[in-house]
Amino acid sequence: MYPIHLQQLRPQTTAHLAQTMTLLGMTTAELRQNIEAELANNPALELREVKRCHSCGRSLVESGLCPVCSRPHNPDQIEPIVFTSAQQDYFSSIGGGAQHNIHTDDLPDDNIAPALDLPTYVLQQIAPELAVEDRSIAAHILTSLDDDGLLRIQLFEISRYHHVSIERVKYVLDLIQRSEPIGVGAASPQEALLIQLDILAKIQDIPPLAKRAIEEGMDLLSRRHYSKLGELLGIPTQAVEEIAHFISTNLNPYPGRAHWGSIRQGVEANPPTYHNPDILIGTLNQQPDSPLVVEILSPIYGSLQINALFRKALKSAPEEKSEKWQQDFEKANLLIKCLRQRGNTMRQMMTILTQVQRNFILRGDKFLHPLTRASLALQLDVHESTVSRAVSGKTARLPNGRMIPLSKFFDRSLPIRALIREIVKDEDSPLTDSQITRILHQEGHKVARRTVAKYRSMEGILAAPTRHKVASA
Repeated sequence: MYPIHLQQLRPQTTAHLAQTMTLLGMTTAELRQNIEAELANNPALELREVKRCHSCGRSLVESGLCPVCSRPHNPDQIEPIVFTSAQQDYFSSIGGGAQHNIHTDDLPDDNIAPALDLPTYVLQQIAPELAVEDRSIAAHILTSLDDDGLLRIQLFEISRYHHVSIERVKYVLDLIQRSEPIGVGAASPQEALLIQLDILAKIQDIPPLAKRAIEEGMDLLSRRHYSKLGELLGIPTQAVEEIAHFISTNLNPYPGRAHWGSIRQGVEANPPTYHNPDILIGTLNQQPDSPLVVEILSPIYGSLQINALFRKALKSAPEEKSEKWQQDFEKANLLIKCLRQRGNTMRQMMTILTQVQRNFILRGDKFLHPLTRASLALQLDVHESTVSRAVSGKTARLPNGRMIPLSKFFDRSLPIRALIREIVKDEDSPLTDSQITRILHQEGHKVARRTVAKYRSMEGILAAPTRHKVASA
């Protein structure tokens, strides 16, 4: 038997570990949604919109970066500077600031996916109707969309940032929402459906009560409570089912998915396209020989804490509410601690990862250092599953603007695939897989011919006979 104090400690420790692991596996966008849900449901938790360093807790001035965490610990050594910054700082800078401003002309060729990303795709459509002075507003809106194509920031924030009226922001947003995919830029799935319904009504007949069903019965509709929705609308259940079928067939509450497709279909027509990164990697003062600067984007702007009034009220809580309030307090406290632990783990991981992969980050695929999740876990003194969760689904933007998944830091095939690309590019006549294998052996890469064939195929390089036919044509 465990001592009494250990029996009390074990459930708390287990809950802390379980929630930390769950939060660690979330992307920045998923974590933001989770925190927003907790803020909405837990009265013990509050967000103070005070600009603090997410690493050390220091108050920050309007310029943004922590004067301690964002400077080199040892300027004489090339070691990375790793810190956490608010996600809004990154998105605002895209809207017009200088710190992370991206110009598509500056991006390398290997950053351009075969399909246009969603912001570019929409921007090209509205460009003829967009005044030059409104381009930065459109860019701010489009780069603030989540993966579902929904706008998760307030219009007054965009208005205030660009020093323009809210009506002007709404005008640009309206152009965006009525471009393809229709409804992109809506604030919610409900608004996206209503925008699509409005456009659809101009070209075809729609069920008479479809708009009311979305406006007044969205929750019932999504839960398929058709009989209750029928009572609300005053129509038979069968008529509600017809409305629901029309909506599911013709409308999409998540318009961004219409652009990148649905994984549930089991078909991925194009390689993944990454929009908003979870991590930014740059160089200090934009000098290649200087330390790498790694910003881990936080999902929130401000500081999560226990509500002071709630803490005070808890001491004199009525008996019937005491247990519930105590649960809310413990849940809020646990979330704050787990978020802090998640941040510490991400910072430690990115410190080692960017030290080991500095050459890959700055010089490209050929310079990737062989690294496994298990070996990184050993250096961090954590379980391999912790590293896997920290890496899963997350993306980083490299100094050259290239967006990659974090999993690419562990892809040991990259250097060989880069060499195969170079070999094929410089060949005088098409080389067979066996010939490429021999060249790789001479370079010190002991790989089998079938592995070369696999990597060649992954790079979209045709087999030697086909390349010969193409060259002869």
